Amino acid sequence: MEALFTSTLSVAIAEMGDKTQLLSLLLAAKFRNKLAIIMGILVATIINHAISAWFGVWLSKFLQDGWGVWLLGGSFIVVGLWLLIPDKDEETDSRFDKYGAFLVSTILFFLAEIGDKTQVATVLLGAQFQSTVIVTIGTTIGMLIANVPVVYMGDKLMQKIPLNLTRMIAAAIFIAVGLASLLL
Repeated sequence: MEALFTSTLSVAIAEMGDKTQLLSLLLAAKFRNKLAIIMGILVATIINHAISAWFGVWLSKFLQDGWGVWLLGGSFIVVGLWLLIPDKDEETDSRFDKYGAFLVSTILFFLAEIGDKTQVATVLLGAQFQSTVIVTIGTTIGMLIANVPVVYMGDKLMQKIPLNLTRMIAAAIFIAVGLASLLL
């Protein structure tokens, strides 16, 4: 239960103001079929985060003792500090428009997640909790919590969320998880 809760909360908060959340906003402005956008986000996230969580679980075999524990804890702290840096808005590529909202959302969201903070966090969460399935479910739920409202409510929602405060809370959560893994 801890793995599910931590994975969900970490990604939901970390995603606030992230480039993939901004991509969700752009996709919602570009396409009318909101359900297709959400399904694209869901498919892309499941694939990306399942691979990432699996990699984290595999990587954890090498991080069990000594320096590995410090590396894992330090990585959570680094991601926490990274979250304090705002992402830049990215443009969608209009070449893909002819393929429809689902396919465009799936491809662009998957590509945007590669090397993203939430993908790195998913690898770390997989290594921390050693559960590909639970971490993937949690991070996917977190991604949907952060992005579904943006798809439906867009600009109005983004104007009301204090992104700097959200970034600081997300950073604090990741730093706390990193410190806890180092101290416990």
